[in-house]
Amino acid sequence: MRRVVIDGKNIHDNGGCYVIAEIGHNHQGSLDTAKQMFLAAKESGADAVKLQKRDNRELFTRAAYNKPYDNPNSYGNSYGEHREFLEFGWDEYRELQAYAKKIDITLLATAFDFSSADFLQRLDIPAFKVASGDLKNIPLLTHIAAFGKPMIVSTGGATMDDVHRAYDAIMPINPQLCILHCTAGYPAAFGELNLQVIQSYRQRFPRVTVGLSSHDNGIAMAVAAFMLGARVIEKHFTLNHTWKGTDHAFSLEPGGFRKMVRDLSRLEVAIGDGVKRVYPSEQTPITKMGKKLVVARDLPAGYTLRRQDIVIKSPGDGLPPYEIDKVIGRVTRQAMQQDQDIAYELLNGTEQWPHDEKLVQFGG
Repeated sequence: MRRVVIDGKNIHDNGGCYVIAEIGHNHQGSLDTAKQMFLAAKESGADAVKLQKRDNRELFTRAAYNKPYDNPNSYGNSYGEHREFLEFGWDEYRELQAYAKKIDITLLATAFDFSSADFLQRLDIPAFKVASGDLKNIPLLTHIAAFGKPMIVSTGGATMDDVHRAYDAIMPINPQLCILHCTAGYPAAFGELNLQVIQSYRQRFPRVTVGLSSHDNGIAMAVAAFMLGARVIEKHFTLNHTWKGTDHAFSLEPGGFRKMVRDLSRLEVAIGDGVKRVYPSEQTPITKMGKKLVVARDLPAGYTLRRQDIVIKSPGDGLPPYEIDKVIGRVTRQAMQQDQDIAYELLNGTEQWPHDEKLVQFGG
């Protein structure tokens, strides 16, 4: 059975959904805001919160680092300055790790480079996230795999060959793998979500847990993904859609996140076992709405029932209509009144039809 364990939480096909609130840098570089988001995510039902860790000098070329970044979402004059403003260091991560433990939520993070991966390993995070942009970065994937921690790998902007390549690189080193289907649009158009890929992953990679990194606007796709076999859902999280930053607009606020987790929790129970059965709550309404066989008119004893002597009426607390062919041609043992239930104990076996005088008297 496919299974991955993150911070003591057992994630498998027959269980519920593991929900990650992707905070990223929506904290706007504020430690206090990050804590507020951690608490709001916990109260909204998230299993984990996730940050993003970058060593910006290592990650970007000098040209990319020094590129002017003049837009309403910028926190610096260059892209490097912008990213450095949002980045947390060791002391901040340690404080946030302690806070997450205090409120009983798991802290995860994405490693975007080797130094960040080593940083998070020293921090002893319980699992590593790898972003879609690093799916082809086999050296980084194998470096992280060697830590022996569960890995959650997103697959946005990739072909199936790309996913296979990453799978083949990771699994011999570390089989604790979760593959997330992802469309790397921000936000992703509904017509590009292609949720059936979740089932394709489950068929091609039967040893790994499958999930969805959802960049769409809304909560319904998470429920659909669960039905298709996703057992990890990652969703961007914010306290306010209008805050400064590129991710806030398509992130879920606490109210929406709470509804998504609620629906996933309900679905875990509602999905059932596939065995069709009658539940106690159904018995009264189905009896009220259902139908039974009754006689259409007063009938004497010794009368042979015909189709026109039988009507179908509610409530359904008697012989069900599918038995009608079994009672046609049987003979009444006693007189019956209009609308009386037809029951086998009131009938004998088949006899000859009544004489003409009875046919005339009883509807012949």
